[in-house]
Amino acid sequence: MISTDPTSSTEFTAASGSFQLQSTKNVTRGVDFTALQTISGMVQTMRLAAPEAGVDLPVVLRSPELSYSSSATGFQAQQLLDLLAFGVANADEAKLKAAQPQLKTLLRDVLPLWDRLTGAYGWRELSVGTPVGIFSAANAKIDVAMDGVRNDGTISYKFQIDDLAVPADVLPRWTAPLLPEDIDLNFGGTGLDLEGPAMAAIDAFDLNRDPPIAPEVGDTIMAQFMADPPKFVINRSIIRNKDTEISAQGEMNFAGGKATFTATVEAAGFDRAMQTIQEATASAPEAQQAYLVAVAAKGFAKTLSDGRLQWIIDMTADGAVTVNGAMVKPADPPAPQ
Repeated sequence: MISTDPTSSTEFTAASGSFQLQSTKNVTRGVDFTALQTISGMVQTMRLAAPEAGVDLPVVLRSPELSYSSSATGFQAQQLLDLLAFGVANADEAKLKAAQPQLKTLLRDVLPLWDRLTGAYGWRELSVGTPVGIFSAANAKIDVAMDGVRNDGTISYKFQIDDLAVPADVLPRWTAPLLPEDIDLNFGGTGLDLEGPAMAAIDAFDLNRDPPIAPEVGDTIMAQFMADPPKFVINRSIIRNKDTEISAQGEMNFAGGKATFTATVEAAGFDRAMQTIQEATASAPEAQQAYLVAVAAKGFAKTLSDGRLQWIIDMTADGAVTVNGAMVKPADPPAPQ
């Protein structure tokens, strides 16, 4: 497959591929399905060119196996087909306006779209060739999972890399022992209300008006969202190399328009990392600042029974920040009246 435009081009080749799909009727409503697509011998060459600026940037991705998997429970297949059929039968603007009550009924019926939907991309033995060298990983994976349109939904993301390797000359040599080799990041949101805004929009829209949804309806939806926004969550995430492992988990709230944040960060092998930085200060002056930051961080840390260091970070709605109970940043001054 080849795609080009005046400033870029992409060429994708594969040796072979397969696709599998299995589905069953959901016991309550809709369809449950799992799907898996695999591609072997993948090579993707991307080039960004701007001759007038002297830019010619090629990037080559290679993987012996690329896979994409997806699954869903309670997928509203029939309701989506009914909505599509309605659109085909009422493509004429006048017919569509006259059939608005039926359209609203179909839109309500199709919700929540699905109960749970997941998708994941995975690359085995991935290499990324760039002008500065080859980046590689034994495995790389991106996962996404989300609830359907409901009043307390969740969405989650997972980003994972195993055995990451970076070209030697990209960063200062003294940083090589500090670079992560395994990355496992997990984050998402909870308390996501999509059902309320969706129902309000369906109830309010009128194709005989311009715009179909009155601005005050949008303002009301936004005000309700800001009054009770979803919570941002960092599920346990880990970055490690052969000497050091750092983990973090926490959450951020935005209720009332004021952000609050709490997180727990733990580190094993922190002293070894500090030693590496300290040894580098003799030949790399820029390492001195990093060492001072590491010393300050250790000063705030709590030592656990197994030797790991722990930092519990709290930010309150007034902007004050504490680490293990010690004040790092005082509250913001009151806004002028």
